[in-house]
Amino acid sequence: MYQRKIPVSLECGLNLFREVTNGKWKIHLIYYIYTGIKRPGELQRKIPDATRRVLDNQLNQLIKHNLITKQVFDEVSLKVEYNLTPLGESLIPVIVEIVLWGEDNRVALEAVILEKSA
Repeated sequence: MYQRKIPVSLECGLNLFREVTNGKWKIHLIYYIYTGIKRPGELQRKIPDATRRVLDNQLNQLIKHNLITKQVFDEVSLKVEYNLTPLGESLIPVIVEIVLWGEDNRVALEAVILEKSA
């Protein structure tokens, strides 16, 4: 089992936020589940750059942090859906503000990002 080398610091809200959202695709997953994309295959198609293993790992972490739930339907073909918990839903206004900030500053940010990658 993985053990952290650096202990989790819970002394401020920013650390708590970082702890539950840290992961390349977690905020995307929360947002896409909010918009109605609930099945693992749909999430994989929406985030094609992420491997299924990484998405499953981050989905399990979101479940562990009580931001989403996993519902397994007992059918001939196994069906799984993810839903936001009330705690997960409380992140949506924050995520929307981040999206708006990115869009409002797109030109400046793209220039800096493209400059670094050149």
